[in-house]
Parts: sequence; C-alpha cells; structure tokens
Amino acid sequence: MSSNPEPSYLSASSSGPSEYDGSGDEPSTMLLSLRGISKNFGPVQAIQGVNLDVPAGKVTALIGDNGAGKSVLIKTISGIWEPSAGHIYWKGDEIHVHTPRDATDLGIATVYQDLALCDNLDIVQNMYLGREETKFAMLDEIKMELSTNQLLKDLSVSTVKSVRQLVASLSGGQRQAVAVARAVMRDSQLVIMDEPTAALGVSQTHQVLQLIRTLSSRGIAVLVISHNLNDVFGVADRIAVMHLGTLCSSGPISNYDSQSAVELITTGHSSRVPSTLVASP
Repeated sequence: MSSNPEPSYLSASSSGPSEYDGSGDEPSTMLLSLRGISKNFGPVQAIQGVNLDVPAGKVTALIGDNGAGKSVLIKTISGIWEPSAGHIYWKGDEIHVHTPRDATDLGIATVYQDLALCDNLDIVQNMYLGREETKFAMLDEIKMELSTNQLLKDLSVSTVKSVRQLVASLSGGQRQAVAVARAVMRDSQLVIMDEPTAALGVSQTHQVLQLIRTLSSRGIAVLVISHNLNDVFGVADRIAVMHLGTLCSSGPISNYDSQSAVELITTGHSSRVPSTLVASP
C-alpha cells in the first residue's frame, strides 16, 4: 500500500537552509528560515536577497521605513505572493507556499492591520466565521462559545466582558485580541502581526504587547512589524531591519539600541552594531 503523498507546499528537499552568519543561531533550530528571497513586480524589485531566521517561541520584530519591503516580505511568507527567487524552509524542510491556505496548513497565521473582523457579528461568530461547528446539522453554539471563552482565557484576555459582544463595541486592543485568537485557533506555530499597536492608546497598546508575550510564552513564534521602537524594545527577542528592499541587519535585541536601530532604518548601516549581525551585500 503506497504512503500518502506529501502536501503540495512541501519540497522533496529536506537538507535544510544554508548557513547564514547573521542569524545568530544554527539553522536547524529555526522554525522559519528564508534564504535569498527576492520579489519583483515586472521591472520593480521590491525585495532582494533576504535572509531571515525566525526561531520558535520567540518574538522577532521586523522594522524599517515605509517602502522598505516589510509588507512584501510577510505577504511572501503568508502565501499571497510567491517569491521570484530564493528558498523558504519550515522546520528545516524546504517548502513552496503557493496560497494563503498552504501557509495556514503549515501553521502560519497572519493578522493584517485591518484585522478583517465583521463589526455586525459578535466575537464567537467572528472566531468561527466560515468554519462553524455543527451538531445534528445545526450550529453548535454552546461548543463554539465555550471554546472561544477558553481560548481568550488561555491568551490572558480579561478585558472582554462577554464573547457575545458585537465586535463594533470593542476597543482597538480587544479587536486585536479577537483577531489573534482567531488566528491561533488552528494550532498556529507562527503568528505574523502587521502594525498591531498602530493608532492604539497607551492602555490598549499594553494589552496587545502583553498578548504578544503570552503567545511567546506558549511556544508560539511571533513576527511583528512595527514602527514604534518603544514597543519593539519592550517585547522583542530578536530584531530584523529592512532598508530599501534588503535585510541589512538581524540578531538578538540585546545587540541593538534605539540609536543603532534608527541608523539602520535610515541608512542601512550602523557602527554601533557588531559586524556579525550585518547582512552580507
């Protein structure tokens, strides 16, 4: 009897990613590794030669100026766009992510800035939209409500009064919590968050940062895009800096400070960062 075929996103190659001095860790320890990832749209080169490592259970902050290529990179990881060149490795195996479903099946969940929530539905309905639980050909409202309550509790979300609240009544921080909870419902191992604290107040920002810490403590890797360096240095374990479509530096957050981060964002270089953390041209 023949074995089941591998999913379409898995490659026959399983030799793992090549060494990259700027990663700071052995490639075999990485949940996600990118090697030489490039993406062009016709004659426009959006990103070029990106080498990035995302370890399991850690928070990696992806920073850079507007137009640096951050969004293109995460959409490439998420399966919205296929890379024009390069290799993507998941747990050491080369993969080919053709669609967002491929990424979801692997365990990669993406929470975009618009959150994609329905204001006219309650929290439970948003959590299970398109994948409702049924029993005897009817919606299993009790099971969905209990599961939603338990997941929000596991994520230490304590500010939501009722999972039957309409999303329209929630604050920005609560909306982020619902979007993240929905993203991790399918046992996600990597959650990508695009500007999760944009336009939030101080208390709501604190809630979102605490949510990120909770994900990390549960062994879930987080790749977060942010322009707020206070948030980055408050929550990240690692940092990766994009400049003009290239990854100019990456490594443990302890090797950076606000000044070196700003220098890298604006110029692509900083004398304050160890040379081992600077990507090769």
